[in-house]
Amino acid sequence: MPSETDLNFEDGTGAFYRDLAPFDDFEGFTDLSHYRRLPADWLIALADIEGSTRAIAQGRYKDVNMMGAACITAVLNALKQFHPVPEIPYVFGGDGAALAVPGFCAEAVRRALTCTKTLCESRFGLTMRIGIVPVADIQARNRDVLAAKFRLSPGNHLALFAGGGMELADSLIKDDVAGAAYRLDSAASGDAPDLEGLTCRWAPMGARNGTILSVLVMSTATDPASRSATFETVVACMNDALKQNFSDLSPATDGGLRFRWPPAGVLTEARATCGQGQPAFLKRLAGILGQSAVQWFLHRSGGRAGAYHAPAYKAELIANTDFQRFDDMLRLVLDCSLDQARALEDCLETMRREGGIVFGIHAADTALMTCLVFSLENSEHVHFLDGGNGGFAEAARHLKAQLATVPNVPTAGSANR
Repeated sequence: MPSETDLNFEDGTGAFYRDLAPFDDFEGFTDLSHYRRLPADWLIALADIEGSTRAIAQGRYKDVNMMGAACITAVLNALKQFHPVPEIPYVFGGDGAALAVPGFCAEAVRRALTCTKTLCESRFGLTMRIGIVPVADIQARNRDVLAAKFRLSPGNHLALFAGGGMELADSLIKDDVAGAAYRLDSAASGDAPDLEGLTCRWAPMGARNGTILSVLVMSTATDPASRSATFETVVACMNDALKQNFSDLSPATDGGLRFRWPPAGVLTEARATCGQGQPAFLKRLAGILGQSAVQWFLHRSGGRAGAYHAPAYKAELIANTDFQRFDDMLRLVLDCSLDQARALEDCLETMRREGGIVFGIHAADTALMTCLVFSLENSEHVHFLDGGNGGFAEAARHLKAQLATVPNVPTAGSANR
């Protein structure tokens, strides 16, 4: 019998996402022809920070973001034990994450998530809710998880999800009764997750046009085709209100990105990625300070050190940010003028009153970035964006308040995943 780590999935469902054809225009997220049904033997892994509102009030939203991204990092690193390494779709939600994984990876994913939960609670004092829901259970409840693959740049992709299955999985995890079958506890041991590649060294990006908007839009329709049609209308309405495509309003621009020393997130990164004990923390902190000092110099001088070529990396970073994403809900982080922000909210409010959507918007002065670097040599890295001062978590509170007034919506969805 082959070992767990030697499973060859070339002819099985493990290659599902790797073989999925990507598309290049984000507004194509409304086109269901880009999506494929997730195999029934796959699993949905979910994580979110409970009580994120309290953490936001304490000025700890960077810690919340870091732990949301840590779940993705831990799972991706855990999957490196398999040969070949399965490519999986995932989405960052600000205070949490969602991933789809092949069933044969279940134990590795469970260990990665439970260890991350333990780290989150022991080192950051934040409560993390984690769980795994089989896709087969979602399909048995007449929902689907449809996945698509949006190309950010060569070798770097962003996963999109439709079909309502992600919303249902999130609702199951959060349900006091039904969730008991799916939720996971903290790790029994003190093993730390592998968070190699997780960094947060860029300064918060200030609003260059006026304000940073975190925008959430959810369709209240129940079937994928109706949802798709609704989001086509949403896209047209938003672009008309903005008087340009929202895809052109990323906060990550050459002028907006600043690398300062010491990095603002240095303590958060060191605490998340060090070993056990104070000596390990101090050693890791010193290492980050040394590395980031070199990075700062390279960005100031436009130089190169090994595989790190500062101008090239910065250009790739701008292309590889997830300021626009979709997982049964449209999630955007936009740098808008104040007039654009007002027009955008007016357009969405008009659509809400007409029926068919609910939305949440939160304005801030900055956007936050958390980075996941796979390979500098191969230019493989992605960068998670959220608005400052609560970003998506605050936008989700507004969306949920609207949703509570809408009758017959079967699930609330993962507004602040």
